[in-house]
Amino acid sequence: MEEIRQEENVKKSKSFVEQFVEEDLAEGKNGGRIQTRFPPEPNGYIHIGHAKAICMDFGVAENYGGTCNLRFDDTNPSKEDTEYVDSIMHDISWLGFKWANVYYASDYFQKLWDFAVELIKQGKAYVDEQTSEQIAEQKGTPTTPGVASPFRDRPIEENLELFNKMNTPEVEEGSMVLRAKLDMANPNMHFRDPIIYRIIHTPHHRTGNKWHAYPMYDFAHGQSDFFEGVTHSICTLEFVPHRPLYDHFVDELQATTGINDYRPRQIEFNRLNLTYTVMSKRKLKALVDEKLVDGWDDPRMPTVCGMRRRGYSPESIRKFIDSIGYTKFDALNDMALLEAAVREDLNAKACRVSAVINPVKLIITNYPEDMSEEMEAINNPENEADGTHTITFSRELWIERDDFMEDAPKKFFRLSIDREVRLKNAYIIKCTGVKKDADGNIEEIYAEYDPLSKSGMEGANRKVKGTLHWVSAKHCLPAEVRIYDRLFNVENPGADERDFRELLNPESLTTLKNCYVEKYLAEKKPGDYLQFQRIGYFTQDLSSTADKLVFNKTVGLKDSWAKQQK
Repeated sequence: MEEIRQEENVKKSKSFVEQFVEEDLAEGKNGGRIQTRFPPEPNGYIHIGHAKAICMDFGVAENYGGTCNLRFDDTNPSKEDTEYVDSIMHDISWLGFKWANVYYASDYFQKLWDFAVELIKQGKAYVDEQTSEQIAEQKGTPTTPGVASPFRDRPIEENLELFNKMNTPEVEEGSMVLRAKLDMANPNMHFRDPIIYRIIHTPHHRTGNKWHAYPMYDFAHGQSDFFEGVTHSICTLEFVPHRPLYDHFVDELQATTGINDYRPRQIEFNRLNLTYTVMSKRKLKALVDEKLVDGWDDPRMPTVCGMRRRGYSPESIRKFIDSIGYTKFDALNDMALLEAAVREDLNAKACRVSAVINPVKLIITNYPEDMSEEMEAINNPENEADGTHTITFSRELWIERDDFMEDAPKKFFRLSIDREVRLKNAYIIKCTGVKKDADGNIEEIYAEYDPLSKSGMEGANRKVKGTLHWVSAKHCLPAEVRIYDRLFNVENPGADERDFRELLNPESLTTLKNCYVEKYLAEKKPGDYLQFQRIGYFTQDLSSTADKLVFNKTVGLKDSWAKQQK
């Protein structure tokens, strides 16, 4: 009985996409073969929304013994670049996935051209010389039928001649397009004689100036799936109304090629939307181009490379995506859920280190001036195998300014006059006084230490209510620390009618220049996961050097955002 319950739980945990795949396997479709693809357009860097699609496309192939190919939808050379191709491949690999093959829609330009020619010969496509505005107006509305183009019944030979002219540099962009001859009264607007080819004279990043007429997405996508042998074309919900067109062109291809032993099946799932950010690649590119952020990999960006630079782990991103699941309904996911997944993952792998980001000097007056000690610090209490390192203790230390209060209430368990605290991995100290400047600001804090209270020393486990982190003033390294907040100051900027630039949070980045970290951090590098004890999770920035250490805050130890909003 218990085994049956476990089996039922496994079934319940499967997404509806996986259930469709299993149904197709059970029915013996496509010869029992599973083949998926991830088809990004190389016109920008991929973001966490793409990561959700990547997890599904590659995950289905992995889980059902199939293959997943990477195919670049490079049908618009005016927006595409090899820089984006390289970045996409790097980000997919970093997320932990491997593709079986790399393809490009441009691999099929000749096949797509030949297919378009065949449609023209069958009277199923025609060249239209109207303007884009005229074509849009004649398409009608979802409740009123469209009006046929005056070029709809153009003779086949004339269409063939004009289509060939479209692929020459002499014909002006926008002067003519090729349209499929379908149904101008169809309630699905995408079926009303859709444009399937347009003219673009920008050199292509792979084919150069060979082509001047390029297929539209709806004409290239499904056909590329068919050419490659894709069995399951998994995409997001905005492509639901495109599915009849996808199926129509597959029908035409099967009739033309005579290949009927497999058929791609399009399945749609909900997009990933996050609070306080946007997923529009156009808007993200504008932020980069207008230098409103520090590039595509700015740690505030929802791009995969931005999250990597911020210190997110690939495992945490995949865990978050798995936790929100796949449905048929779009939703706005709370950024706090992603941060919780990051926090949980980093807790198990981050090295614990000491850093002081708002320093004030602490002087242990009864500790010898010429003396220092190496204290043992555990790298990660969650994993004993990570070992230990040493941190130097001396007479003069830096501690957090917020860890001292001169006139403290009873529930303040940090340092105050005549109160004791433990310095982590070191001694118990008691505050004896302070030194202030002319404006009354505290410059130095004085304390005495108990030499018999050293951590690990027999009998040194005397209880005190507070434990503070610290670094030795003579044995630490200066550092810059960058604290990140939400990129936008409204919860759903994508749905706001105002210009998205007006919604940017002016306090999304705070740079702290006068910080100190223990010298052990000189051994660390960008990509290493760190926990600044009692502060949060951090990683070294790509701009960091031995002469100027720079650290990015990944996420806090606790969710402080929700508390701030109350």
